[in-house]
Amino acid sequence: MSTTDFMGKDGFIWFAGVVEDRQDPLKLGRVRVRCLGYHTEDKNVLPTADLPWAHPLLPITSSGVSGIGQTPLGLLEGSWVIGFFRDADTKQDAVILGALPGKPTTSGAFNAAEGLGFSDPNGVYPRAQAEGSTAAQHDVNRLARNDTDDSSITLEARKALRAANYTNIPTATIQAVFDTASEGDVWSLPENTYAAEYPYNHVYETESGHLLEFDDTPDKERILQYHHSGTETEITAAGTKNEINKDSTYTITEKNNKVYIKGDSDITLGGRHKVIINADGQTGNNYDIQIGPNANVNIQVEGGNVNVSAFTSQSGPNSVGGDINLFAGKDITMAATGQLTISANKIIESSQTTTTRSAQGEYHTYGNPIDHN
Repeated sequence: MSTTDFMGKDGFIWFAGVVEDRQDPLKLGRVRVRCLGYHTEDKNVLPTADLPWAHPLLPITSSGVSGIGQTPLGLLEGSWVIGFFRDADTKQDAVILGALPGKPTTSGAFNAAEGLGFSDPNGVYPRAQAEGSTAAQHDVNRLARNDTDDSSITLEARKALRAANYTNIPTATIQAVFDTASEGDVWSLPENTYAAEYPYNHVYETESGHLLEFDDTPDKERILQYHHSGTETEITAAGTKNEINKDSTYTITEKNNKVYIKGDSDITLGGRHKVIINADGQTGNNYDIQIGPNANVNIQVEGGNVNVSAFTSQSGPNSVGGDINLFAGKDITMAATGQLTISANKIIESSQTTTTRSAQGEYHTYGNPIDHN
């Protein structure tokens, strides 16, 4: 083992350069970097494919072993980086210490058209300031800067989506029947509370448009998790949690689920809703609804039927099922604008006081025999 010529004793040779390739065949997170002063910008003389691979340096919070911790990915073609050579003489074994954001003047498409090195060969990064523009976007995310003349396209789209689709959503309106009316209402998704101030908003955005925001702006602290499809979860400074799901939601809980809502709850469905209780057929798994004092249970169907069945569904309507029991501490009132039909194997009526029946038309009683005793 040499004691005079090894990394750490042969001088520290550092470099600045631009990433031109990240398609590492070994999938180690390596990138090809064209280094200022060491490599020519003429790609005819030194093509991107001939640049040496450089390893990214992970933070100590990531193990770098057996896939544990953070993957060594994130650099893009066009990223400016700073690093050092582990082989000071040959300069073929480079390590990247970090990326160097800036404010580029020309877009990747413009640079690629010139055919020069020290730029993204694919012409994607830096992205253009606007469609058709040769000017490049600032390297610091728009959501972190919140410049009035350079607003985030994603943010504006999210605001427009809320205003167009998630305002004045109706809740149930129960008509005044038997003095048990329940007034209808509307609700809206709260307005977007983004009001970031530089340098407090910590933003992570991916190539496809996924977003994470941890905003520490005083009195405007927020957390946002956003998928480029539009699905998002946002927590505002007040602690309000707003969620938008642009597709289906599937939730599986292997054990218990407890939900406590101290305030009101409104659910508006555009489609059907089904609930199955005790799917395993166990004993004692009841479906209980308990209403506290001084409140009503109102059920209203507009243009449809209300069907209650205690039959065994697997065997059809003529099978043996359970009972339907109605109890009231005061009156039970039934009213129908059409016919009231009662059919049973046996009917027993009992009144503790007077029983009164009246008909506007004919009144018929049939039986064999008829006993009025």
